[in-house]
Amino acid sequence: MILLMRHGEDDDFRLGGWSDAGLTPNGIEQVRKACESFADNAYDIRHIFASDLQRAKETADIVSECLGLPVTYLKEFRETNNGDLAGIPKERFRKEYPGLYYSSLEWEQQYPNGESPKQFYERVREAWKEFKSRAEALDGNALLVTHAGVINVIRCIEAGIRYTNKETRFRVAPAEIIVMGGE
Repeated sequence: MILLMRHGEDDDFRLGGWSDAGLTPNGIEQVRKACESFADNAYDIRHIFASDLQRAKETADIVSECLGLPVTYLKEFRETNNGDLAGIPKERFRKEYPGLYYSSLEWEQQYPNGESPKQFYERVREAWKEFKSRAEALDGNALLVTHAGVINVIRCIEAGIRYTNKETRFRVAPAEIIVMGGE
């Protein structure tokens, strides 16, 4: 079984994507509260994997401490590469890049020095395919700590729903845990 977990709340005054923003104090508390569901390791988690972006790393480190397991970081499960927009203050974004939202991009249109929705989808699709294959060979269950956009893509794939950047099909709250079931 694979479990997905979104990182805790991060800085809402800056754009996310490939930013290096860490968790807010509230985000840390969200993750600690989520760890309560891991009490007695009822999910039999024996492996923790995480995106290598700061907010996911901090989340995984808290879970690691809770479960006493090491974390393997996987850059393939980073959020959308928003290039020049990563981590900039939202006020600056509104002035310099008005209307340049992920949902406004055409399928093959890239963020400045970033990736397109198509490239993001293909990266996550390939990473997920490989991850599922590797996870099947593991002893015990795996937890993957990642981002809302990545989880949306994975859940579309697993549900057999066409992914589009024009609509978020599966919303996930900060520090929410999703059980993907037996793989």
